[in-house]
Amino acid sequence: MLDRIVGMDSTEGPSLFPLHRCKTLHLVRHAQGIHNVEGEKNHDAYLSHALFDAHLTPLGWDQVHNLHNHVHACGLAKKVDLVIVSPLLRTMQTAVGVFGGESYVDGVDAPPLMIANAGNSDHPAISSLNCPPFIAVETCREHLIESDDDILWTAETREANEDVAARGMKFINWLWTRKEKEIAVVTHSGFLFHTLQSFGNNCHPSVKKEIGKHFSNCELRSMVLVDRCMIGSDCSTTNYPGKIPSGLDLPNNVAHEKHPEKEVANSI
Repeated sequence: MLDRIVGMDSTEGPSLFPLHRCKTLHLVRHAQGIHNVEGEKNHDAYLSHALFDAHLTPLGWDQVHNLHNHVHACGLAKKVDLVIVSPLLRTMQTAVGVFGGESYVDGVDAPPLMIANAGNSDHPAISSLNCPPFIAVETCREHLIESDDDILWTAETREANEDVAARGMKFINWLWTRKEKEIAVVTHSGFLFHTLQSFGNNCHPSVKKEIGKHFSNCELRSMVLVDRCMIGSDCSTTNYPGKIPSGLDLPNNVAHEKHPEKEVANSI
């Protein structure tokens, strides 16, 4: 039994972390885009500059609506403090469709998150009413390709997988600068896959596989991000210091160590 207790904090057993050093991430891959359809026919389509900022297909919008219904049915929609999204069209359409409000109605005292028919969508406007804030972040977008107007362009090369993984870790570290505790991230398959390969090395192989496997279109996975290295500076909002009002509270085991003679006397 003692061996089992000692092993509880090993890499093979459960671990405990202070709640304020954790964030809950809801990771989402965008819904089906026109580039996915073309890529099934010819994989080179994924390298096409014309399809780099692809919009969602009608099937993709159906996937978005189903995930929207799911996050509301399970209560997740009310828990998310912030939605971070890659600045590409397919991810922004997915993000506002999943975590945005309902269809926008003229006269409502809230601006639309997405106007009607945005990005060849043939989709009604989406309201910003009763939804979390959204921010677009360049760091979490898909593999970068050669382009004169690409601010993260490296000359004469497509971004290597190792560089995507490094960018992903930079993004993860940046999350610790945010005050929000429950964050949705809507991004891309390649970005998620290469970023998540860095995690789970101290877990059971099945858990690591669960963390790092490829995402399907419009798949959502919820994970807990733990700050092991004191990157963040958040203080706990739920911890309570105790001893208010102050009084004697020497723990029993400490008292025994300080006064072993009394323990002997009490046992006679």
